[in-house]
Order: sequence, then C-alpha cells, then structure tokens
Amino acid sequence: MKINATNIKKGFRYLKHYGLKEFMIRLEEKQEQEAVPYDEWFQKMKATEQELQQQKKESRKWKSVPKISVVVPLYQTPEKFLREMIASVQASSYENWELCLADGTPDFSLITVVQEYQKKDCALTGKEKSRIVYKKLEQNEGIAGNTNQAIAMADGDYVAFLDHDDVITPDALYEMAAKIAAGQGEEQIPDMLYSDEDKTDGEMTKFMDPHFKPDFNLDLLRSNNYITHFLVVSRGLLEKVGGIRSDYDGAQDYDFVLRCVEQAKRIEHVAKILYHWRVHELSTAGGGGTKEYAADAGKRALEAHLDRLGIAASVEKTQYFGFYRVKYELLSRPLVSIIIPNKDEVESLDKCLGAIKKTTYTNYEVIIVENNSEKEETFSYYKKIESDQVHVVYYPDKFNYSKLNNFGVAHAKGDFYVLMNNDIEVLQENWMEQMLSNCEREEVGIVGARLYYPDNTIQHAGLVIGIGGSLRGIGANLYQGMRRERSGYLHRAAFQMNYSAVTAALMMVKKEVYEKAGGFEEELSVAFNDVDFCLRVRNIGYLIVYDPLVEAYHYESKSRGAEDSPEKVARFQAEIEFMRNRWEDLLKKGDPNYNIHFSRVRADYSLGDPEMILRQNRK
Repeated sequence: MKINATNIKKGFRYLKHYGLKEFMIRLEEKQEQEAVPYDEWFQKMKATEQELQQQKKESRKWKSVPKISVVVPLYQTPEKFLREMIASVQASSYENWELCLADGTPDFSLITVVQEYQKKDCALTGKEKSRIVYKKLEQNEGIAGNTNQAIAMADGDYVAFLDHDDVITPDALYEMAAKIAAGQGEEQIPDMLYSDEDKTDGEMTKFMDPHFKPDFNLDLLRSNNYITHFLVVSRGLLEKVGGIRSDYDGAQDYDFVLRCVEQAKRIEHVAKILYHWRVHELSTAGGGGTKEYAADAGKRALEAHLDRLGIAASVEKTQYFGFYRVKYELLSRPLVSIIIPNKDEVESLDKCLGAIKKTTYTNYEVIIVENNSEKEETFSYYKKIESDQVHVVYYPDKFNYSKLNNFGVAHAKGDFYVLMNNDIEVLQENWMEQMLSNCEREEVGIVGARLYYPDNTIQHAGLVIGIGGSLRGIGANLYQGMRRERSGYLHRAAFQMNYSAVTAALMMVKKEVYEKAGGFEEELSVAFNDVDFCLRVRNIGYLIVYDPLVEAYHYESKSRGAEDSPEKVARFQAEIEFMRNRWEDLLKKGDPNYNIHFSRVRADYSLGDPEMILRQNRK
C-alpha cells in the first residue's frame, strides 16, 4: 500500500468510523501482497489496439446498431478530469454514441473545453454535427437534477451513466452494444446492463481495487449497491422507472438501480473492466466515512424498494460504509424437520442436539437417521433422547449421504427441512428463525450458513463452481482457513448474497422445492451431492442464499473417515466424472455468481492468471 497524504487521511477517517480493531484488520488486508498484482494484470487484459480496430470493423456490419447516449452531469469539473472524461468516450471503438453534458457550473469555465472537443469530434467523423451535446443550465440542480437534464438531451436507444470525474475504457460502449445486438427476440434483448470496474488515482497513473462482479445477484444488491458502474439502461426501461430522484442524494444511483431491477425484463453483466472510478478527496470512491449522509440515503432507498414490492422487512446500516442488512419478517411458524445422519458419534451428536435445544424457535422435529452404528452406547443414547420431538429412523444399507437424507426426508412432517451434519454446533439461539425468514421468501429455495473450524477459521462462506484444488475443478468452499473476524473481498463473507451452491452440512430447504428438484442424487453417495442438488434447484428457478448471520462450528465429517482406500478413491473419481458430464456447460463457462477473472485454483476471490484467462476466453 502506497503511503501518501490521501491514504493517510483515508486511514484516519477509517479509524474514526470503524474503530481500532476493524482498522487493524483492514490495514493487515491492505498490506498483504496480491498473488497477481492488479495494475500489471489490467495492462495485460485490456483491449489491444488491434482488438479495438477489429471491434470497429465488426460493429459496422451489425444489423442492429443501437445508439448509446452517455449522460454526464457537470458541476465545477476540474479541467483535467473533464478532458480525460470526454477523451475516453471519444476513443470508443464503437461509433454510434452521443455524449450529453448538462453543466450546472455557475460560470462559463467549461464551455471552451467542450467546444474544443466538439470540433475534434466533427473532424473525426467528417460530419457537421458533433456527437458531443452540451447544455449550460440556468442553475445548478444538484446531482439528480443535472443528470435528469442530461437524460432529457439524450435521443439514444440506450442511456449510459458516467460521472464527470471518471473515465470509460475504449471498448466499453462496444461491449455493451455487442450484448444488446446479440439479443434475439424481445425477451433476449437486455434492457439493463452493467460491467466490472476498478479505481484509478487522480493522475490516472495506477489502476487498483478491481470490483469483479457476479451476474445479477438480488441478495447482494440488497446488501450493497454492487452494480454502480458502468450502468446502461434501455430508453423503454428509463421511461418506466423515471429519472434520478433528488430525495436520495448521496445514494441516488442505488435508488435508480433498485427501481430498474424491479422493472427490467433482462439484466446482463459484462464481465470486463469497462469503467475507471477516480479516487480523490471529494469522491465516494475515497472510502468509508467520506459521505456518511450517503449511507442514510442508501438505507432509505432500500426501504423504499422493499415497500414497493410489498416485502415485510427492515433495513439496518452496518459498520461498513454503504453496506446493509435486510431483516425479513417471519411470516409464519411452520414445522421444521431437522434431518441428521449419524453413525456412532454420540459425543458429536449430543453437542449438536444440545445447541439445537437452545433455539428460540420451538416448532421443530429432529429426525436422526441411524446408519450402521456398532457401539452399544449409541443405541442407549438413542433411547435416552427419543421423544415426541426427537425421532430415530434406521437406514440399514451402506453409507450413502444422498440416500440417508432422502430417507430422513421421507419420514419428515415439516414444510421446511434442515439438513444438518452430526458434527455441527449452531452458535445463535435464533438461527432457525433467521434461516426460515429467508427460506419463506417466494424466490428462495435453499439457505446456507457460515461455518467455522474449531480454531475459528472459516470452513464455508458459500460455494463456487469450477474451482480446482481438492475437488478437482468441480467446486470449493469460499474462504477456507480465513480468520473468523475478517470479512473477505469487498466484505463478501460478511453479507448475504446468492451463490450457486452452499454446503448441506447446514442447509434449509423448502419441502416443495426438495420434491420439485427430485431430492438428492443417489448416484453421488459422498461427494458433490449438495452441489448437484443446489444446481438443480437453481435450474428450476430458485435462489440459493448464503446467510452469514447463521453461524456454526463444523467439526468436519467425523463419522465417515478418510478417502484413502482403493474403493473410496474409485468412487470419488466416478463422482467427479458424473458431475463433469451433468454440468459440463456450467463448468466450462464459469460460475455466474462468481467472476471469470478470479482464480480457478484458489477459492478466495483472488485474481486469476491473465494468460490462463486469455486462453480460456479464446476457446
């Protein structure tokens, strides 16, 4: 981390806002060396001059050539920033654009610079009318009003949003237009698009802090405005939702994005860095605490979003600037069936049940699926604990995790199932209400938890498909081994979001969803059955929610033993092949809830090797 006046000021603000403990954690994270330095990575990955020329040639041949209006509100914009912003649009490889500048500056200091670039643009296109449109406003109407004035100037099919102190990459408009042009039929044409982004210093000498985003992720959006830049919306969608609202100044972009996602028919994510967000003293890119009022406005925007959708929930600000927690109200108190497979692990099972007994939710049953226990003490323990609320059912065949859970579910009476390993110890008394309040949501099928090893390092904080390591490229738990108090990449480990899968060591699922998906795949007796189940649930239209407010210790597969015999190794290889065959397309394309630019070896949001990514993209 570079030490300069700006970073020192940011550090003091962070210390004041978050306190010493969080400051020290953040400082430690900043000082860690990147496995792949981002600035070097970006220089290798950005579009080459040859690629830009090819984009220009290709786009001229398209049948559909959407016009994109880039709207920019100006207000006392430093000349250097203004020049770099305009030049970045003018350098676009895609040519069917217009730049709409609405200037609320009290004087006429910016008009000469704009006119200079208008002349350059006419010389470049050979046309009398410049693609750069400028309007001097009679008065400054603030960020919202000035943006709306720029929108009113636009006549494009799509409107793109750019801040006056930021820049876009030369391929930004092409990449957006390519996604639009590729749509076949009304339902396939996106009406809302966003890209990945990074930050740059005031002099644009260094690129840093990349934000690689997932495809549309509802729960992440309700935790934080992860979409931000580069945002492009269709004229039709813009007319539906209206413009930018000054009621939410400071978080007007969050309010606008939330209104757009409520109405959008198709949302596309362009997984490329197309936007450079400039870090300087007055920008929100400067970090936590720079504009505290913005966090309050964001909370109100999120509350309004939930109200419009008729969702009974409350919103809480958190210690992290711009991050929120949505607390969904528990709508009913249905019977919850907790399914726990077990073989001879009395001590672990007793600890597991002891934690369950502390729950503040009382309408539940526990079904212990006994599987070939050999110790007399195990059966004595069963007699001791059996009651109207705790039942033991007997599965006599050899261990098959999928069959054990399907067998347990067949004996369950609840409308919601909790699948739980016998080596789980839940840590909150309200864990069941927390899971249930999410799982009751119409769009949600499965809810997973944040799990720890006994040494207070993370064992599971969501699961990513296509990551290598011990699971041979099928999937891996995120953040394994990271200290419990850390929040991970852009606080992803600490906030609710959607993943493609979560572990069944502790998972809640709707009964109807379990049945629709056909239960667990019994061909997968040990490995990947939870991954496969989650993917099938996603395929029938439900979300998988990772909820970090549900925490537990996981003492890790004590009942089963190691994968070290020839028989077990052969079985594991067969399960790998099963997953590769069933989910071949997904494994090749990459996890939509992650990002193709992350490592496929490490499951921690670290950057992937640029050469490997480029090779993969060429396939």
